[in-house]
Amino acid sequence: MALGYSGDLYILAFDHRGSFQKKMFGIEGDPTAEQTETITDAKRVIFEGFLTALGEGAPRDAGGLLVDEQFGADVAKEAHKESLLLAMPVEKSGQDEFDFDHGDDFGAHIEEFDPAFSKVLVRYNPEGGREMADMNRRQSERLKRLSDWLHDNDRKFLFELLVPATEDQMQTAGGDSDRYDQELRPKLMLAAIRELLAQGIEPDIWKIEGLDKREDCEAISELVRSDGRSGVVCVVLGRGADDAAVDHWLRQGAGVPGYVGFAIGRTIWWDALKGYLSGDLSREDAAAQVSTNYRRFIATYQS
Repeated sequence: MALGYSGDLYILAFDHRGSFQKKMFGIEGDPTAEQTETITDAKRVIFEGFLTALGEGAPRDAGGLLVDEQFGADVAKEAHKESLLLAMPVEKSGQDEFDFDHGDDFGAHIEEFDPAFSKVLVRYNPEGGREMADMNRRQSERLKRLSDWLHDNDRKFLFELLVPATEDQMQTAGGDSDRYDQELRPKLMLAAIRELLAQGIEPDIWKIEGLDKREDCEAISELVRSDGRSGVVCVVLGRGADDAAVDHWLRQGAGVPGYVGFAIGRTIWWDALKGYLSGDLSREDAAAQVSTNYRRFIATYQS
């Protein structure tokens, strides 16, 4: 199978697990069976919004969903049955260092659910000092194993790269996270990607944190498609930001060769789900709001 992906890709992401149960439901530690059922139902509301969007004109061939096994196994199975573009996470939730959620059995779980894309979320700062360098090395060994396994088994690799600021980097940016994002993060992302590629880690699709300048999107795309990787593509990551910020990031990436869409989660469904859980919105209205938000971001990107 050739490296990369062909076609547009608009992913509705709701694979959040630890952060989801804590921030949305206030649940610490392992949820009870009753709590798990409540969380699972909430994920289904998001899925219903996705299906509503497809029925209201969202492109089925480009519309995708990213959902987890822990709270979304039934959604994943239904999506696969309906031949929808399904992505599922491989990483263990709630920790800074990437590791396999199911240990050495990661391949069996991928084969069981048979997603179109297997996704990892990786925090990787190439200039984070010795401790972070050691963590990067351990992560890279696991990522190389995953990358090789996926391509040996004709499966697509979706890589979400986060570059969190170190204390020194944040000080350099004057303690301003926006300055870090604008002035430091783009170069750090390029350095991180170079290191990962040099170690034989070969994603088909890169989930890229939103960038404020189009030239930074162009530099990222050029790098991930270098040295014969012409089919490799990027999608814009929403980061849970507000609509205006996400709109801006989408407009920077849209039209850049190698950028093919987005992977947005909380910005689309957070308020709708909060309304449903509080009783302020009916299930149907919450799903309709998810659909409206999702389709609006597609329209923004396409325009």
